[in-house]
Amino acid sequence: MRDDEPRLPAVPHLPHSADPRLTAAATAIRGAIDTIAAIATAPGRGALAIVRMSGAGAEQLAARTISPWPVAPRVATLATIRDPASGTVVDRALVTRFENGRSFTGEPSVEISTHGGAVSSALVLAALVSAGARPALPGEFTRRAVLNGKLTLAQGEAIGDVIDATSRLAHRVALDALDGGLVRRVLALRDALLELEALIAYDIDFPEEDDGPIAPERIMASARRVGSMLDALVATAPAGELVRNGALVVLAGPPNAGKSSLFNALLGDARALVTPIPGTTRDAIEAVIDAPGWPLRLVDTAGLRESTDAIERLGIEVSERYLARAQVVLACAEGAADLADVRQRISAMAPAPVIGVLTKQDLATTSDDAGGGDDVVLVSAETGAGLGELLARIERVLEGAAGPIASDTPVVTRARHLAALQVAADEMRSFVSSWESGELPAPVIAVHLRAAVTALEELVGVVDTEDVLDRVFRSFCVGK
Repeated sequence: MRDDEPRLPAVPHLPHSADPRLTAAATAIRGAIDTIAAIATAPGRGALAIVRMSGAGAEQLAARTISPWPVAPRVATLATIRDPASGTVVDRALVTRFENGRSFTGEPSVEISTHGGAVSSALVLAALVSAGARPALPGEFTRRAVLNGKLTLAQGEAIGDVIDATSRLAHRVALDALDGGLVRRVLALRDALLELEALIAYDIDFPEEDDGPIAPERIMASARRVGSMLDALVATAPAGELVRNGALVVLAGPPNAGKSSLFNALLGDARALVTPIPGTTRDAIEAVIDAPGWPLRLVDTAGLRESTDAIERLGIEVSERYLARAQVVLACAEGAADLADVRQRISAMAPAPVIGVLTKQDLATTSDDAGGGDDVVLVSAETGAGLGELLARIERVLEGAAGPIASDTPVVTRARHLAALQVAADEMRSFVSSWESGELPAPVIAVHLRAAVTALEELVGVVDTEDVLDRVFRSFCVGK
């Protein structure tokens, strides 16, 4: 470091201890204040890569490798990055520093935009580690943002969902969650439960106040309203599962029924081998379509027929397993007579809705056309005719099963969120039932409210045992 460069505080250090219990405690504390570093961009060839560092000693450690040091925060500065041990230049990069409380993690942070490729970013990361940083664990930057109050736990999860999104709908739902849509709804429900809890606490603790006792009907109406809102959120889970994983749409039918041609036409890419030889597809081929409505996991399966060939039989067994899990089945056939047989065979294996598809409209005869109807779609992989109608039919079937996604309603896409909401909804049902029966005293019944609040707090990562007391004294003139 040059004499004219700003001197930064030393990195906090915790001494080791011979006592295993103290060592474990020190390790936990050290993990919370360690300065961590990682490459934030995906590996591979590209124009730029980003190396991030965060922690109490981020600026002090980075200054050992970066010259000149950025004086102004949140302003990109062109600098030279050197290995602190040898002084060797490893890259020329843009460096941005973020002050404590003004970064993604809420800690002092440094971001270095290096040249792309595998070498530059790796050498810069190695230089930071040599200076004293620790390689970050998976998700550790986001975890620190949650622990430092920059994000709720649900918003932290939403970041992963944005990154993992494979469709426009999944991306939109994840962005809504990151923006706090689900958190705001859950916190509104939590506030309503706390208000209800406060009403009961007020009635129990201050029964002789001028306002008189709280009407039981008021408490019941409030409880039913909260219960209905919880049930509405839980009801979005089937749609959320489709958003997150995609709807499993299985193409099934006899060999040479045009399944692979239809699969390729829907994808717009020759993913499946198409030949006139029956039994070409020996295994299932899966791909995701970012359809206008729901993301679709399209599966091309082996032809359904009786076979003594061992390899083909294995492929047919795979087809049968996919059919058992399908959310929509496309029963493919060349003609109306064949389609009836295909439907009958599929009905014994697939509980999902079945859409009949006559796959070769460009070759269809008049008698084949007569087989069309409300439950049959005529398509041609050769000309593209009917493909839009088929996708629209699939979307209507899925919407009927999972329900539409309202633009102003958060969607539950994670099992953890669903489990917490189901606990809260169950507790509210128990509260309403107990309150109606009147067999238990109010303090005992109120335990269900507290359990529901706790479940919602675990969902968003908010816990404050003083909230109920605060509500009592803020909402009522106690001791006037």
